[in-house]
Amino acid sequence: MNWEIEAPNVVTEARFRELVEDGYSAEILCQESAHKKGPSYYGVWIMRAVSDDGMEKLLVTARNTTSDIKIREFKTITGVVSFLVGIGFSHADVPLEEGQRTTHKLAAAIKGSSD
Repeated sequence: MNWEIEAPNVVTEARFRELVEDGYSAEILCQESAHKKGPSYYGVWIMRAVSDDGMEKLLVTARNTTSDIKIREFKTITGVVSFLVGIGFSHADVPLEEGQRTTHKLAAAIKGSSD
């Protein structure tokens, strides 16, 4: 399945990372308010890559079949932070209440720099 044609508004993690590196913002949306359970906070967060002109690409899970497209949900704050750090962010602003959203944008990097 060619996702750019079949499902143009969704991307897997690898493409999400590329888009953010190319200047898209990473938008975190809180779908279920966070609550503390033991030492961690739990909730439901999803992410989108958003271009400067408003084009949105929803992060989905990688799949083994062509008909199974599922939104990637993060169930812990630790999961959200780990994902953001893994794609190059040095901080994380995570919304804690249902309906809230925050955006992150990587600092412009000079490609090919050897400094």
